[in-house]
Amino acid sequence: MAERVFPTIVASRIRSQLAYRASFALDVVAQLIGQSIELVAILVVFTQVTSLGGFDRGEVVLMYALAATAFGIADLAVGQIEELPAYIRTGELDVLLLRPLGTLAQILSADVALKRVGRVVAGLAVLGYALATSGIEWTPVRVLVAATAPPTGAVIFAAVWVAANTVSFWLVDGREVANSVTYGSNFATSYPITVYGPWLRRVLCFAVPGAFVAYFPALALLGRPDPLGFPVWLQYAAPLVAALAVGGAALVWRTGVRRYQGTGS
Repeated sequence: MAERVFPTIVASRIRSQLAYRASFALDVVAQLIGQSIELVAILVVFTQVTSLGGFDRGEVVLMYALAATAFGIADLAVGQIEELPAYIRTGELDVLLLRPLGTLAQILSADVALKRVGRVVAGLAVLGYALATSGIEWTPVRVLVAATAPPTGAVIFAAVWVAANTVSFWLVDGREVANSVTYGSNFATSYPITVYGPWLRRVLCFAVPGAFVAYFPALALLGRPDPLGFPVWLQYAAPLVAALAVGGAALVWRTGVRRYQGTGS
C-alpha cells in the first residue's frame, strides 16, 4: 500500500506548489542565489591567495560543486525531517506512529519543498563548468565517479540529516544542534579537508563522513594523490561509506523511536 500512497502524496504536494508559478519561480531563484553566495565567498578568497590547502581555484570549485549538488539533492529529499521537533512538541508524532505506514516516510512526504530545486540547479551548473575546465583526463572510471558522486554524496548528507535530527527524541527541540551538524558539514565539505586541523579532519572522515562527499571524489577525478597520505582506495569508497551511513542513521532513528514516550501535549 505504501508504494502507492507516498507517490500520490508527493505528487499532490508538488502540484499544489506549482499552482502558484510566479511565487514558485521566485522561491527557486532565491534558493539559487543563496547557494551561489558560498561560491562567491570562495572566489573572493582566491583573489588574495593562489591555493587553498594545496589546491588551486578550479580544484576547490570542483569540491564546492560536488558538495553543493549533493546537499541540494539531500535537502530536497529529506529536509522536511527538520520539522521533527514540531511533530514531537505538538504530539502529532503519536498520530503518525499509529498509522500503518513508515513514520520517517510520512514526515518526509508531509511537505516537499520543491523550491529547494534551486540549490540543485546551482550546484549542477557549477559542477558542469568545473568538470569541463579542471583539466580532467577522462577515463571510464572517472566518468563513473563523476556520475555517482553527487547522488552518493546526497545519500551521505541525508543519513547525517536524519541521524542529527533524531537527537530531538532526547532534547525535544534539538533543531539548532542538528543544524550545526547538517549545515555545518555542508559548509565544511565545500573546502579541501587539508585546510582544517587534525581533529576536524578525523571528524569529517570518520564521524560525519563529509570528506567522502566532495574531497575524496574530487581527488579521484583530478588523479591527484592525497596530500594527507590517505590510501588511494578511499577516493573510491564513497558508495561503501554511504551504505554504512544509511545503516547508522537507520539504527539511530529506530533507537529514537523506541525511546519516544510522548510529550503529554
